[in-house]
Amino acid sequence: MSAAATTTTAVRLTVESPEQMQELGRRLAAVLRAGDLVLLTGALGAGKTTLARGLGAGLGVRGAVTSPTFVIARVHPSVSGGPPLVHVDAYRLGGGLEEMEDLDLDVSLPDSVVVVEWGEGKVEELAEDRLHVVIERTAGGAPEPVADAGEPDAEGAEAADVRHVTVTGVGDRWAHGALAALART
Repeated sequence: MSAAATTTTAVRLTVESPEQMQELGRRLAAVLRAGDLVLLTGALGAGKTTLARGLGAGLGVRGAVTSPTFVIARVHPSVSGGPPLVHVDAYRLGGGLEEMEDLDLDVSLPDSVVVVEWGEGKVEELAEDRLHVVIERTAGGAPEPVADAGEPDAEGAEAADVRHVTVTGVGDRWAHGALAALART
């Protein structure tokens, strides 16, 4: 791996509602371009799919962005001339990149924005430059574990739960302040 892959920059945000999570997705979409890989990590119900829904809205893609749990991946073409969104749920895939080869993500990546829920430890090799979004759900004042264990992400999250979202850019693509716009409300 090149030295660029070790460059990291991070932004930490507090999200207080599903609407704010979708808005964060829209703001994140504004800095994405074809070829970007985004990994979403968080416990069951943390808001990964809600964030992906906001990404889809921000990218101007066709089709409802819902959890692709049982189909593994969905492609949402752009209706605005931007890149398509490839939304992947790697929860049921136990292996690493080898098991995901059938999805042809390496073929899709150059022309698309690829968002992978439950992808930590499975798809990082696809791109030296990538975003890792970690969502920690706080219920009753204590953060829940972030480990991707249990069942796939729930569609609905309780509005009263606060989320702490850390967006980490890995690689040279993110080393020059592209994530700073996320910190502004």
